[in-house]
Amino acid sequence: MLYTKRNPSGEIVMLSKEPTSECNETIAPDSPEVLAFLADQPGSTSHFIASDLAFVRVVEDILEVLLEKGIITFTDLPEAAQAKVMERKSLRVKNNVDLLGGDSDTI
Repeated sequence: MLYTKRNPSGEIVMLSKEPTSECNETIAPDSPEVLAFLADQPGSTSHFIASDLAFVRVVEDILEVLLEKGIITFTDLPEAAQAKVMERKSLRVKNNVDLLGGDSDTI
C-alpha cells in the first residue's frame, strides 16, 4: 500500500511509502491514479516506474491465462512466486480489480 495526499480537487499531489501527517489515505500501488501521478512526474525514472507498475498487471494477466488454459499449473511456479501471486490475487480481490473480467476465484 501507498499513502497519498490530495489537493482540494481530489487529485494526488504526494505519495509516500509510509503514513505521514500529510499522506494518510491508503491506495494500491497499481491504482490507475498512482500510475497517472507517476507518469506526470518530471524525469525518466518516474516514467520507468509507472511503466513497470503497469507492466506488472500485464504479467499477472498473462500468468492467469496460462493457468486457465492449463499450459502451466500453479505448482509449477517456485514457492516464492506462488506466494507473490497469491498476495497480488488477494490485493486485486480486496480492491475489486479484475482486468480480464473472469472469475476472480480462479488461480
